[in-house]
Amino acid sequence: MASNKRIVVKVGTNVLTREDRTLDKLIFRQVVVQLVKLIRAGYSPVLVSSGAVGAGRSIIGDSEIADEAIRRQVLSAVGQTSLMKSYFELFIEYDIVCAQVLATKEDFSEGEHYQNMVNCFEGLLGQGIVPIVNENDVVSLTELMFTDNDELAGLTATMIGAERLILLSNVDGVYGPGGDVVHHVPQNDHSVRAHISTEKSGMGRGGMLSKFEIATATAAQGIETIIANGKHDNIILDILSGKAIGTRFLTEELAK
Repeated sequence: MASNKRIVVKVGTNVLTREDRTLDKLIFRQVVVQLVKLIRAGYSPVLVSSGAVGAGRSIIGDSEIADEAIRRQVLSAVGQTSLMKSYFELFIEYDIVCAQVLATKEDFSEGEHYQNMVNCFEGLLGQGIVPIVNENDVVSLTELMFTDNDELAGLTATMIGAERLILLSNVDGVYGPGGDVVHHVPQNDHSVRAHISTEKSGMGRGGMLSKFEIATATAAQGIETIIANGKHDNIILDILSGKAIGTRFLTEELAK
């Protein structure tokens, strides 16, 4: 499939929430406004958005359900409606329609599920509709779960033939041994990996090591991948303008 300026932007839970774990409406608007500008510039964006569990928690509080898996299901079921309502209301201000796409890992296995997902994306993008993708936490348990939404974003980028994948976190990128951001990671260069912490921060399931692995694998598929700080103003537009922001995982073609 031709990319046709297709781009996947993943926004993590730690970007979308404040310190008090409620949703940050200002960040939602900043993300949407940037995607609207991309659409007007001829891009076809897909947004992979975390935040359903956090949204649910902000509505009903910390559930007293003892079982962690069931608690996650309940928070996600409540929160996903709020999450999509926020996106819909923002996009529709600009006469742009968005659509909910909930996925499980099985949807990315070769076969009928995979083709159904491809058809869905092609149909939405062909109509100029912005797909908003999230893991279906209501039914995704144990082996059906993605490692995190970074993995979901990488699989989505590969599925639609995207030319770029942007992973937005609450840090500026991958840090090297001296504490500075590593701005470029060439193909097959794993030297910086040894300096990445395995700790997970905030409310998200993933961490920088997971992002590094996903970014490396996605770049190997020919999709330039960037890890950057989603809290910064105009971060998506700045990345696409070529500014030295975040960490870029180069494809083999770009590394030449």
